[in-house]
Formats: sequence, structure tokens, C-alpha cells
Amino acid sequence: MDNYYPIHYHVTPSNPEAHLFEVKLTIETPDPKGQRLTLPAWIPGSYMIRDFAKNIVTLEAHSNNSPIAFHKTDKQSWQFEPCSDSLIITYTIYAWDLSVRTAHLDQTHGYFNGTSLFLEVEGQSDQPCTVQISPPNRDYSASWQVATTLSTFKAEPYDFGIFQAESYDDLIDHPVEMGRFTLIKFSAAGIPHEVAITGQHDCDERRLVRDLKRICESQIEMFGEAPFERYLFQVMAVGNGYGGLEHRSSTSLLCKRDDLPHLGMEKITNGYRQFLGLCSHEYFHSWNIKRIKPAEFLPYDLSQESHTSLLWFFEGITSYYDDLTLLRSGCIDRDSYLELLGQTITRVERSAGRYKQTVSESSFDTWSKFYKQDENAPNAIISYYTKGALIALALDLTIQIESNLTKSLDDVKRELWQQHGKPLIGVDEAGLEKFIEQVTGVELKPFFDHALRTTEDLPLEILLKEFGINLKKRATGSASDSGGKVNDSPLTTTLGIHYTTQANGLKVTVVHD
Repeated sequence: MDNYYPIHYHVTPSNPEAHLFEVKLTIETPDPKGQRLTLPAWIPGSYMIRDFAKNIVTLEAHSNNSPIAFHKTDKQSWQFEPCSDSLIITYTIYAWDLSVRTAHLDQTHGYFNGTSLFLEVEGQSDQPCTVQISPPNRDYSASWQVATTLSTFKAEPYDFGIFQAESYDDLIDHPVEMGRFTLIKFSAAGIPHEVAITGQHDCDERRLVRDLKRICESQIEMFGEAPFERYLFQVMAVGNGYGGLEHRSSTSLLCKRDDLPHLGMEKITNGYRQFLGLCSHEYFHSWNIKRIKPAEFLPYDLSQESHTSLLWFFEGITSYYDDLTLLRSGCIDRDSYLELLGQTITRVERSAGRYKQTVSESSFDTWSKFYKQDENAPNAIISYYTKGALIALALDLTIQIESNLTKSLDDVKRELWQQHGKPLIGVDEAGLEKFIEQVTGVELKPFFDHALRTTEDLPLEILLKEFGINLKKRATGSASDSGGKVNDSPLTTTLGIHYTTQANGLKVTVVHD
């Protein structure tokens, strides 16, 4: 095994034109009763069953140059016959999903999450492993590089080679980007940070680094320390797209190339502000969900749904701090922040579903409702991201008011980091509210009963007024009016529908209550 670990993966972009990765898995000491392998059904941070095993095209097994029989036991698991020597499994993965959740491969680049490519060796998940990543056997790959935060084993920085992971959980938490990309380096609070931008773009690298440095240092200062020794922003710039997924020392981001800052850009555009908010959101997750996480996620059960009613806290509070960090770091001014806040309030109040589903229910049912929305979703559900962000705002203001400005939500997050992040002790569903009360010294049961367990609106107007901010409602100006700004336009008539244009007319997509 050339001093590799007893579990070794070899990933090759075997056929970029057909979007196929080949993975060769070598298990030095397979289960003597017969080895069982599984592939995750979902990826942490994206709460929907995605059945990654459906992308396995071919699979074969050998031991000591002889074929080993196997059969599937369920949609994502394989049982292999016993063998006395090392077990070698070779399989191909179809990778054609240009998103942050799975894998994508063509002649320009390759990207994958470990949950899409790495079969888990049952019974040995806690064992360290090595991963060799090779370039495609094509002339154009001579200029390809690799961007990942996997620890190196026998690999030069940004080059193909051999990497290592402490366990399967560690292995699948470091996505890999390979190809030709723009690599930008900077330091935040003395910690190396990198940005790898794949795709065509004309990004003002200095402007981007200046703003990301502010965001990162603001959050590190809030928690008192960073939970990583190095951090990577993997950015895929496309014509039209948006998304992000957090990992323990990196994040994968998808954005419009026009949303990146360009040379000569004086004022921050709405697109760039949104991109910075996305970066801020995923970076904050380095503490809030990657380390501080629900007890139900320790360990993750990636074979089936893992329910928790606390996503309002982990995603909603992160959504509150992402824009707040932009303000605190100086990336945007007060008026810009209040505009963003107004837009969040608008999105929540436009949803009739807020009167039918609590955020606790939204969190628990994310697998079947939030991530599987249909045309009736606006009438039936509420987002634990947006309403969760408003609950975080209301909670923060309530704590500050009731403690005479001696405590805030910052204190809660710092204490959670000290007690549940650094020692990695899951947050108990029933104990979180008491924990917040103990940290702040504020009686919050009435607040939580109202905010989490009813569908009534939050008293934002009253709370904001205590801080000199007036919250006013107005009629929408048009279908594209997202709120956040004063608009004295005359009232317009609406049918209460959403629609898209098609060659033969209009297609109704949503009918509001």
C-alpha cells in the first residue's frame, strides 16, 4: 500500500466528456464476515434525501485478483462476500450537478463533495484514511490545480497527490475543486485564508479580499478564536446561480459572475452585497452548526432523515448574523443594513404560511416541506431561515432591553462555543432555552412560547422603537418590489398570483391565499 492508511481511495476524473469520476477503494482488512459499504443519502447542511447512490454507474470488486461477489441490501448499501485478502472496489460516478451539494465534472473543471464519491466502510468509519486525487488523462489537465482543505499526505499545495482524513466524517467535510481557477490568498486574524474562483469573471481581487478580511475578522473577534487553522472559499462563478454550503474549514459557493466586484465599482451593488452576505453566512456556520450543533447530529446518520426542531436557531440565527456582520465590519452602512432587514421582514409577512406553521415545525419538517416546496408552499409553510432571523433579532433586542444593555445574543453564542463547540457536546433540544436564560439572566419563557410555538407575528415594531428605529408598512409597488425602502408610488392592482411567461401565454405558478 506504499505506506497508505488501511483504507485508501483513489479518485480519477476518468471521462470528463461523459462526466464520470472513477473511484478505487482499497480496504486492507475487510470484515471477515463480509464487508458492507454504504453511500450517504444526504449531505450535512442540506436537509433533503438526495440518494447519491443513484449516480453510481458501475461497481465491481476484487480480492487477490479474483472477483468478489456482492449484492445490494438497500438503495445505498452493498454487501460483499468474505475474502481473506484486501478488498478492492472500483466504481464510476456520474457527476453533472452544477451545485454546491453533489459533484460536477467536464472538460473545464471537476468538483465533488465526499458524500457523493466516497463509500463508507461500515465498522471502520472512525479509522483514518488516505485519498489520492489524480488529474484526468487529457492534455488540458497540465494546467489544472486542486483547491481543498483536506490535509496533505503526499501532495504539494494546490497540486494533485495524496491527502488524508482522520475519519469518514472528516473525509466528507472537505469538498474538492480541480481545474483552472483564480487563487487569491489573504490573512485574517493571522490565519491563512484563500479564495478559489472557478469560471469566467473580472473580479476586483483587492476589493474582494478587503471585504472578506473584514467579515472574517469580525466573526473571529466575536467568538474570540477561529475553529480552524486555514480556511478556503470555493467560488463557482456562473451566468445565473446562487447557493452555499458550509464545511468545517471551507465553504462552497455558487454565484452570478456579475455579483463579484469589478474594477472601478464605486458603490456596493445589490448583487455584491448579496454575495458578501452569503460568504458571511457560510463562514458563521464554522462555529454555528459545524461545531455547535444539535445533539441529534452527533453523530450524523446520513442514511435517513435526522429530525431536529432547532434549525430556526442554527440557520435562523446564522441568517441574522450574516447581514449584521456586514454592518459591524464596515462592508455596508446603517441604511443598507436596515434595507436588508426590511426585505427580510417583507419576505416573512408576504407568506401566508406563517399563520399555519411554527418555526419549530418548519425545522422538524424541513425534509418533506421546506426542501420540497410546491406551488402551495407560500400558503402552507414558513422559512426557518427568514423567520428564524427575525426571531434572532427579537431575541437579541429583548435580551438587551431586559438586561439594561449588559447582555446580548453575542454572549449566548460565545458561551455556546465554550460549552458546546470546543468540547463538541451537542445542544439538547429541551435545554437550549434554559441555557440562554442562564447566560443572560433574563426570563425568556414567554418570549420562546410566543416566538417558537405560536404562529403569531413578532412584536418587532415595539422592540425596534426602543432603539430608535421606526418600522412602517406600505403597499407593494410591483411584483419585483422586495421592500426595505420608502416607496410613495400609488397603489397597484394585483391578482394575487405569481406567473411566468411562455410562448403560448402565461403560466400561473402560485395562487396566494
